[in-house]
Amino acid sequence: MQSTSSQIQLEMSATPQPATRVVKQAHHYPFWYGGFASVVAALCTHPLDLAKVRMQTAEVRGKSMIHTIVHVFRNEGFFALYKGLSASILRQATYSTTRFGAYEKMKDWASGGSDETPPFHVILPMAMAAGWLGGAIGNPADIINIRMQNDMSLDPAHRRNYRNALDGLIRMTREEGPRALFRGLYPNTTRGVLMTASQMVSYDEFKNVLVNHVGLDSKSISTHFAASMLSGLVATTVCSPVDVVKTRIMNAKEKHQPAMAILKDAVRSEGILFAFRGWLPSFIRLGPHTIVTFIVLEKLKSLGVGMHS
Repeated sequence: MQSTSSQIQLEMSATPQPATRVVKQAHHYPFWYGGFASVVAALCTHPLDLAKVRMQTAEVRGKSMIHTIVHVFRNEGFFALYKGLSASILRQATYSTTRFGAYEKMKDWASGGSDETPPFHVILPMAMAAGWLGGAIGNPADIINIRMQNDMSLDPAHRRNYRNALDGLIRMTREEGPRALFRGLYPNTTRGVLMTASQMVSYDEFKNVLVNHVGLDSKSISTHFAASMLSGLVATTVCSPVDVVKTRIMNAKEKHQPAMAILKDAVRSEGILFAFRGWLPSFIRLGPHTIVTFIVLEKLKSLGVGMHS
């Protein structure tokens, strides 16, 4: 009897047991993480953003980003490099907070309670929806941001001379009507969709490859740096044409000039490649901005600042 019992126990122990799936508990991060990280990035890269806008709206070609920054510094002073900073901060506080927050919330929902990133075909439409929402909410601040950055490059008769972002919003509403707040909404929401889909999804995918196939540490700053740099390259290439078109429409001198008329004039005078004008400055600006944003965001996540149980 004892030998039979021992044999039964050995057979049971040799029988393979079904694998137990270990599910990591999801961390629910505050909605404001992405917006805060983007504001920090904007503070670091604002002069580059200003130079990019100046180059996209310039009527004379051939000026490099360095030349543009030096020109602004010599002719307008050091603080002119931070012209429109209040509008840039407002834009990130509205546009980026919305798109990052919405994307993270939808990822949490799609992951089903785990801390794993859902597959590409799942997160892509979520990123597109988050980008559209962010672009719509951030549209008024984006208009003021572009106008303030480009104001000094205009002749005195066409300068708007907004004191700050709030003054710009009030004056634009009063002088041009409430509809002006949504000028360029279509190209801006399109850019929001493309930017969020290319930037956030590619970051998650590059990070996944670096961790699972290259063997890098998921919490290492070098991993975050490499993934965000590659993400910035993808985002710049995808978004550059829409960014140029959006800038031209929002900065148009004629208040009620149709978007198609602006595009036809640009194509007629500069050719179809005008849409890729300033690609290198865009990458020089968006690359560091993306790197700083994701490094700060990952740091906030690791510290768990402001998390609720």
